[in-house]
Amino acid sequence: MIYTKDYGLTNVIAMVLAGGEGTRLFPLTKERAKPAVPFGARYRIIDFVLSNLVNSGILKINVLTQYKAHSLIKHLQTNWDINSRFGFYVNVVPPQMRIGKIWFRGTADAIYQNLNLVFDEQPELVIVFSADHIYLMDIKKMIEYHIQKNADITIATFPIPVEEASRFGLMKIDNDNRIIDFSEKPKDLEIVDSFKINDNQVLASMGNYIFNRDVLIKMLENDALRDTSHDFGKDIIPESIKLYKVYSYNFEENTIPGSSNKPYWRDVGTIRSYYDASMELLLPNPPLDLYNPYWPVYTAYSNLPPTKILGKNVNIQDSIISEGCIINDNVYIKNSIIFPKCVINDNVRVENSIVMDGCILKRDVRVVNTILDKGVIIEENISIGENLEEDKEKYFSFDNIIVINKGLKIDKETIAKLIQKPIYF
Repeated sequence: MIYTKDYGLTNVIAMVLAGGEGTRLFPLTKERAKPAVPFGARYRIIDFVLSNLVNSGILKINVLTQYKAHSLIKHLQTNWDINSRFGFYVNVVPPQMRIGKIWFRGTADAIYQNLNLVFDEQPELVIVFSADHIYLMDIKKMIEYHIQKNADITIATFPIPVEEASRFGLMKIDNDNRIIDFSEKPKDLEIVDSFKINDNQVLASMGNYIFNRDVLIKMLENDALRDTSHDFGKDIIPESIKLYKVYSYNFEENTIPGSSNKPYWRDVGTIRSYYDASMELLLPNPPLDLYNPYWPVYTAYSNLPPTKILGKNVNIQDSIISEGCIINDNVYIKNSIIFPKCVINDNVRVENSIVMDGCILKRDVRVVNTILDKGVIIEENISIGENLEEDKEKYFSFDNIIVINKGLKIDKETIAKLIQKPIYF
């Protein structure tokens, strides 16, 4: 790793923002925070940012939680124990209400309320990253860029289609990549047009920042005294470009060891974007390489047995099947992701679907264009998603994707009967 002597590993800490409600990802966020949502057959969304930090040699990490954090905290405490003997940690930080009996009022306020963590470590650089995106990134290259530019703040950026502009912070840069204008999630089409970098793209913030410590502290303390949204995108970044050297880091130039893939980043903030990112994993050459031994994505260690296929007439195409599953006879699985501990009985068809941990599909079940959250039981002779227009009236649906809530039992008598105690947490 290339660091200057002034910016060694011990002089960098990470603050990971993991407290968002994820309302646009409902009902997958009905019982969990967005960063805790399962993804890619065995991961949680938060595993990607944490793996990027650890693989980049950044081993002092504070994860700031807030809404529906139990599942997230349990996952972190069980699976992200970095050896503290050497001063390394993944520290779970729930709201401490150090400035009064208030929750985090915005992303900037979340860091402000936990500035004691920065004061304790006295780092030179503070990395503030979001916990709810799917991507692989060598963060040390962004640090090197920040140092090279002698920047006060560096923001990771990525070009996106114009039609998605209202979901992101947009920026203009000069010939030296210094940010000269910023607009947070603009709805006005004239504003969006003014930020175009070509006919159909704008430059978006990835929500990943590097701050010089003293700049961050000063910006947050000043913001706390004003009546603002206390948000990085709405308040801190627009103000900072007037006062400091704020640079754009082009994520498209980021490469990771062992991979020749183009940089990949997805904001899985809606059911459609989550579903599409999941389906991309099933391509012959997926844009997100989860099989690269030089840049692993860490998650829960499994002691489950291998998946067992019992039937002679089983047809599995373009799919991912996780460990601990039992697949019986006359089963057809196509373009689908099956998480661990699932039981798929005789005469079942699963197509274009995501089936999460511990689901049970009984005989003669059809599941198409559907996401089954953890522990769902589908009783015999039930079809979901084949007759889409009819099923939209029965189940939660978003953009032609059916979503079955965690722990539901679907049978003939009660189409959506909630199990009193979910099978899996």
